[in-house]
Amino acid sequence: MTAPLVLGIETSCDETGAGLVRGRELLADAVASSVGEHARFGGVVPEVASRAHLEAMVPAVDRALATAGARLADVDAIAVTAGPGLAGALLVGVCAAKAYSLALGKPVYGINHLAAHIAVDQLEHGPLRPPAVALLVSGGHSSLLLVDDLAGRLTPLGATIDDAAGEAYDKVARLLGLPFPGGPPIDQAAAAGDPAAVAFPRGKYRDQTFDFSFSGLKTAVARWVEAREGAGLAVPVADVAASFQEAVADVLTRKAVDACRASGVDQLVIGGGVAANSRLRALAAERCEAAGIRLRVPRPGLCTDNGAMVAALGAELLAAGVPPSPLDFPADSSMSVTSVVAAQVDEPGQYG
Repeated sequence: MTAPLVLGIETSCDETGAGLVRGRELLADAVASSVGEHARFGGVVPEVASRAHLEAMVPAVDRALATAGARLADVDAIAVTAGPGLAGALLVGVCAAKAYSLALGKPVYGINHLAAHIAVDQLEHGPLRPPAVALLVSGGHSSLLLVDDLAGRLTPLGATIDDAAGEAYDKVARLLGLPFPGGPPIDQAAAAGDPAAVAFPRGKYRDQTFDFSFSGLKTAVARWVEAREGAGLAVPVADVAASFQEAVADVLTRKAVDACRASGVDQLVIGGGVAANSRLRALAAERCEAAGIRLRVPRPGLCTDNGAMVAALGAELLAAGVPPSPLDFPADSSMSVTSVVAAQVDEPGQYG
């Protein structure tokens, strides 16, 4: 029996994503990014992002369908990011998904963006058999979760108390005169630097929690750069980038491995945009191997926000028999990670 075809729509921040997944097979992943429009502001401007989503939505869906060799009528269900994210940006995707649902008479799932970052790994590495620990790192989130059931039960273990890792990357990149977003340019600059050149602090490193803090690290970099410039000395960009990156990767991977040990879990999944970082991937692999933990990290193209991850979670929910969302489900900018899918339908006949 052929698995259902799921269309995934992602508009939580500055990428408009449309993906098509059948079971755990990725058929298409179309992404339109508005990052270039935000670069001159040094960060994402919500209204600019929302308008970009409006312009890119239908073309992205059409491109995904063309890539998959499918028609809109072939879609069996729609999944869309309902939260967390930028409120205006989320509304564009949620409204589009509801429109497609009504037009096609197909169920719609309003899903959690963070859970989708975990589900996307199954498109590359096959079924994830819980329990597992997930480390999610992006511009807005640095979280550790215990995954008992990807279709329904995620337990928060720890989260950032201030700046997320990706946010710190963006701010440090600005200090070093590197372009936005800061992740890729810092990673590239760090390749030529010495990660031990500057002893930057490791926030909440051994505090017996699984929470993160990168605000102090960002401030330490700023003070170091200011002192260097104040003394009339050149700032060694590569060394600062490498030392900063080492501090971030050190904290993230140490806490992730500790969380696995404390939870009695031997699987770690890393997702989110920062999961594309080369040092984070290398250090995680090194520490997981030493601890006897199986590491799962999707390829970089699936780490950043995309429609494929939303479709992957939608396919998981559909396969598990999870009821779809009602057509009046909201976009929830602060959606809790404990809610994998927005409130479900009470009357199963809603979609005919």
